[in-house]
Amino acid sequence: MCTATTYKTKDFYFGRNLDYDISYGETIVITPRKYKFIFRNNTAITEHYAIIGMACVIDNYPLYFDAMNEKGLAVAGLNFVGNAAYFDAKDGCDNVAQFEFIPWLLCRCGSVKEARELLQGVNITNTPFDDSLPVAQLHWLIADREDCIVVEQMNDGIHIYDNPVGVLTNNPPFDKQLFSLNNYRNLSPKNPENTFCDRIGLDAYSRGMGGIGLPGDLSSQSRFVKAAFTKLNSVSGDSEKESVSQCFHILHSVEQQRGCCELDEGRYEITIYTSCCNVDKGVYYYTAYNNHRITAVDMHREELSGAELICYPMVSTGEVLFQN
Repeated sequence: MCTATTYKTKDFYFGRNLDYDISYGETIVITPRKYKFIFRNNTAITEHYAIIGMACVIDNYPLYFDAMNEKGLAVAGLNFVGNAAYFDAKDGCDNVAQFEFIPWLLCRCGSVKEARELLQGVNITNTPFDDSLPVAQLHWLIADREDCIVVEQMNDGIHIYDNPVGVLTNNPPFDKQLFSLNNYRNLSPKNPENTFCDRIGLDAYSRGMGGIGLPGDLSSQSRFVKAAFTKLNSVSGDSEKESVSQCFHILHSVEQQRGCCELDEGRYEITIYTSCCNVDKGVYYYTAYNNHRITAVDMHREELSGAELICYPMVSTGEVLFQN
């Protein structure tokens, strides 16, 4: 299960929690402009926008979990189990394998507007990367500093939703996630008025009581509500450090701790990593479950006109700074 969000101060930020029970060898991968993307049902691309994101690299191919390009467009794929549907290739469509979807968009599109146009003829196919990797059931959050959408392909076809809150989790489908916020319209960051009864003097005995009723469990619907409330009421300065810190605080408010989401045979889902990308500047920040120190990779410190992947293994363990 996962959570993704946008955040904007002076710059535009895009981040996500990747929640799962196993690691796939996550690596920060920069794909330069001349890396050759070979698509299963489309013409290969040899020149495109440069991309940076978190990926699993197999056979020199970056399987991106989330990424952004040099033009300011960002995409994250999140589990959508039981609802996602992929099809065989169809004539007259842009047939894109599920694992190709993020680079297929980021190679070509510099904005959400351009992505909307490209998506009009898309058919996301059930083509696996190889026999060892089953096709993951996903939906996608796509955003730039001006716009945000969710893309879902289900049995009845492709759905493209405007996303006014800039948050996405897993199930149910996005339109139902968004509708659920109606149940929490009474929440506020301010102390509440006594509307229970005007004949009884009820005290606000604690700060933060305007948020009573805000979900705190780890289910995807509850994480959507909590992340949306936290993000939409967040306040920070517009410096890089303040903005990045606040983006991480938003996502860490819905992170998963080992032991709280048990699967089977002693396996637990945890937040393997949290990312926060400055999409305007091309800087990929992240923390890991056992490393809360923020680590960064700046795509513009690399040669982006090359043809070979540039990889930085995720720093997954941290150190304690003793002050005495």
